Amino acid sequence: MQTDLSAALDIGGTKIAGALVDAHGDIVVRAARRTPADQDGATVMRAVAEVVRELAAASEWARVAAVGIGSAGPVDAAAGTVSPVNIPGWRDFPLVAEVRALAGELPVVLVGDGVAMTAAEHWQGAARGHDNALCMVVSTGVGGGLVLNGQLHPGPSGNAGHIGHISVDLDGDLCPCGARGCVERIASGPNIARRALANGWRPGPDGDTSAAAVAVAARAGDPVALRSFERAGQALAAGIAATATLVEIDIAVIGGGVAGAGEVLFAPLRAALREYATLSFVSELAVVPAQMGTDAGVVGAAAAAVQQSRLDAFAPVP
Repeated sequence: MQTDLSAALDIGGTKIAGALVDAHGDIVVRAARRTPADQDGATVMRAVAEVVRELAAASEWARVAAVGIGSAGPVDAAAGTVSPVNIPGWRDFPLVAEVRALAGELPVVLVGDGVAMTAAEHWQGAARGHDNALCMVVSTGVGGGLVLNGQLHPGPSGNAGHIGHISVDLDGDLCPCGARGCVERIASGPNIARRALANGWRPGPDGDTSAAAVAVAARAGDPVALRSFERAGQALAAGIAATATLVEIDIAVIGGGVAGAGEVLFAPLRAALREYATLSFVSELAVVPAQMGTDAGVVGAAAAAVQQSRLDAFAPVP
């Protein structure tokens, strides 16, 4: 029997997406459930189980070689556990063991959702052809992942590249993670909106106070909205420049809902990057929008499973 497919799960605070993905990154079968994030851990796991069982019921399941999971974090790939901030019922939850039992003991690979997005963009998206890249999700939070020397670099725990919690303002606001001045505390969607409101921006008649509404106001020339996005771009630029200087990436790919603001975000980000990325080996760093959209999570989880399978195949026998 040919085993040319990977099963993939993308687990977030709103939705649990599943897919069977072929060797070209194309999705063959899809399944999804709403995440019951306000319920206990067992209830959340039942929703995951429904997705896995729906995938397993497809005739193509017989061709699955491994399962990849991209989960909201923190994750602990070594222990196979997850503790997503936005799923309170899961703390040190043994997700890998639970999914392996559902999947007929197939190999299961766990990475953070930012790492999964990175795998997708490197395989089929904006980072394709680049051996050293940082990919980022800028949305409700800020996450990311790294490709180094042509390989996804999830790190021992599956969280490497989590740029959202690099501190770029040493005396800045306290972040929920416990540190101060994190990129996420400045550049995430809720914080862009929070800052705009605190500085006098007011929503339109519809009362929308989201970052998307701030972006609309910024495009219309509202100075407070523009400044909030400029501050977000500056924080992202500082984090990207620090990462590039440390590991010599040549491209930064930015996705997530906030990236949908377009040049309202990218123009000040690139301008600030010119001030921070000044050394010769990072001065040509490109910053581009992501291409994979909402499929990045499942395609990336599948890519992570494929890479791990290849590494396992060449691992020395103890």
